[in-house]
Amino acid sequence: MKNHYEVLIVGGGTGGITVAAQLRHKTNPPEMAIIEPSTKHYYQPIWTLVGGGVVPKEVSERDEADYIPAGVDWIPDAVASFDPDNNQVTTRGGRAIGYDYLVVAAGIQIDWDKIPGLKESVGKPGTGVCSNYDYATVESTWENIRNFKGGTAIFTMPGTPIKCGGAPQKILYLAEDYFRQHGVRDKSTVVFASAGERIFGVEKYRKTLEEVVARKGIETWFQHDLIALHPDQKEAVFKKVGTDETVTAHYDMIHVTPPMSAPDFLKVSPLANAEGWVDVDKFTLRHVRYPNVFALGDASSLPTSKTGAAIRKEAPVLVKNLMAVRSGKTPVAQYHGYTSCPVVTGYGTLVLAEFDYDGNPDETFPFNQAKERHSMYLMKKYALPAMYWHGMLRGRA
Repeated sequence: MKNHYEVLIVGGGTGGITVAAQLRHKTNPPEMAIIEPSTKHYYQPIWTLVGGGVVPKEVSERDEADYIPAGVDWIPDAVASFDPDNNQVTTRGGRAIGYDYLVVAAGIQIDWDKIPGLKESVGKPGTGVCSNYDYATVESTWENIRNFKGGTAIFTMPGTPIKCGGAPQKILYLAEDYFRQHGVRDKSTVVFASAGERIFGVEKYRKTLEEVVARKGIETWFQHDLIALHPDQKEAVFKKVGTDETVTAHYDMIHVTPPMSAPDFLKVSPLANAEGWVDVDKFTLRHVRYPNVFALGDASSLPTSKTGAAIRKEAPVLVKNLMAVRSGKTPVAQYHGYTSCPVVTGYGTLVLAEFDYDGNPDETFPFNQAKERHSMYLMKKYALPAMYWHGMLRGRA
């Protein structure tokens, strides 16, 4: 039970484990610890396919202990507060732990309670309310989809930052495909209710996805932000963005993407910017006020989509720059905002969107990735999970 580490990593999710594993591969690696309260680790991108009935949820779960890199201490606790002026954190268990370098990879907070009526109804039988955004509720999405007999199915997207901005569409397209294959589409209204202004932010992929929406006959309600549920009446209340106007709509099934935010313990810390995210330089991932603090992933202020694919490109930059600072050098490695969103458009088809900070396509393959492809669907189902468990989390990819 040490009270000081050369590198202290807050968060044992994708970002924290990947950084720790890559640091362990370095010559003369630093002494490290990871603070993480959860005993389970989840590959959350596969939850789209769990909600669509393609794979069981158990394939997404592993024991956290199996992925803590050898030689790295695991502190099974959570951070309560940061004191970067004194290079120290305090845990919920009351431990004060010092560090030479701090890496914050604390993820994102799901604010279920921000929508009245959601927390008590999501995942409950008979409510029609489901969500892919928790291991405990993801199976309810499939239950609702496969038992849907017609009526109105609504899929929401909030106005807050969320993990994987394309995910609310993915389950929408799978559900519509299932309804069509099982003879209920012609007696169904399928709605995408989004607080955003358009289906996708990057022009190249937006054109394709607008064609998908049109082909599938999906209604789009843009600038409609879900603010309440009345589960007893099966009613959803939306606020029209930028106005005081509300719209109440009936649903027979509703998949809710809940609002999200920076974790509360980060919002109130000296590390946070005005929005609550860890305030780092968007190129070097180094804190703008505390030179021995770095951050990556969902908890960071990086102005890119919050995805595991982004972390795959962020982690090596962070590691190089931390090692440079450790050696007394100036950090020069740069991250240019690469992120990826594999948008499932149906059972067996996928658009692989990859782009940078400026919304420019930053693609992996030599073909047009804006085209729906079966090969890319297979990559999401099989190759990406394998790369995650055996590559990223082992510091190899």
